[in-house]
Amino acid sequence: MADDSPTIELSLAELREVARFAAACARPALVIFERDRPDDRRPRTAIDAARAFADGGERTRAIRDGAWAAWRSHQDARAAGRAAASDAARAAVGAAGAAFLHPLAKSTQVKHILGAAAHAARAFELATGDDPAVGAGHIAQSRILAPPAVVDVLRRYPAAPPGGGRVGALIRELDAALR
Repeated sequence: MADDSPTIELSLAELREVARFAAACARPALVIFERDRPDDRRPRTAIDAARAFADGGERTRAIRDGAWAAWRSHQDARAAGRAAASDAARAAVGAAGAAFLHPLAKSTQVKHILGAAAHAARAFELATGDDPAVGAGHIAQSRILAPPAVVDVLRRYPAAPPGGGRVGALIRELDAALR
């Protein structure tokens, strides 16, 4: 089945700003992941790859490979029952994935813009006994980190979709605050 979604104009400079924002939102959660899994550098590598792209590097397979490696870290942490570390790794996946935001006018693409921030917020909540005020604090910080270029890109997409549990709610909270 063909996807007839209209496309959105995205410049390389805008993609770099989205990746920079996602990496900045995900990076604080590394402390949660690395405290729990100090020998696993995969999430840090994914965030560093996103940041290198944001700083002018090419959008290469290394970013995708970093995202997949961080995804495996997320799975490993989840299998070990380490929920906060798992979401921290998902934040790193989101940072690397932001470099590959699709120019399709679909609400699901909002996750590529805001997913790193939402997963980091959820990691902080879980690390503090599932305290939603902590997650709200990270979302407020993420709002401050969002440059005008990211807000402009976000506004070209439909609002964040329903569902997705607590992370979905955090995405919608940040989406509403930025619009």
